[in-house]
Amino acid sequence: MASTQTVFTNNRPSKPIATIIKAGLIAGTLDIVTALIMFYMKTHKDPMIVFKYIASAAFGKAAYSGASFIVAGIVFHYIIAFSFTILYFFLYPRIKFMHNYPVLAGLTYGICVWLIMNLLVLPLTQLPPITFNLQSAITGTIVLMLAIGLPVSLIVHNYFSRNKRMIENDVV
Repeated sequence: MASTQTVFTNNRPSKPIATIIKAGLIAGTLDIVTALIMFYMKTHKDPMIVFKYIASAAFGKAAYSGASFIVAGIVFHYIIAFSFTILYFFLYPRIKFMHNYPVLAGLTYGICVWLIMNLLVLPLTQLPPITFNLQSAITGTIVLMLAIGLPVSLIVHNYFSRNKRMIENDVV
């Protein structure tokens, strides 16, 4: 009888690009769905405004003028989600804490994502400066911990656990 691992992997190492795509899509989707729901619950406005807001980081106020900017917002959102996924994927084999404590590493990574976005990325965009609000910061951090950090960490941990020789040989 074949082991579960054999059934799922066919004794071949899985490909890193498939893992990155899977993790990026899951994390990006969890994050944006949460943002859309929270926006609607708070404002009772069309949640597609969220995508226009994301696009306005690059296009300024013009992003609120047409539906095509919704697509731009979606694309930008997933580019960011995939960027953080790729970064985690390449850090993982180099930082032992990440493979020893995947849940804690993922939650910590979510905090790092919030810090990077709010302290480095957003100030470089066309978005108006955001006044710091502790409750919003805590909520945003928790969302990123659970929607980005944790799923990316668990998916990447699972990938490298199945492909241990990649860590042992530092092949990424």
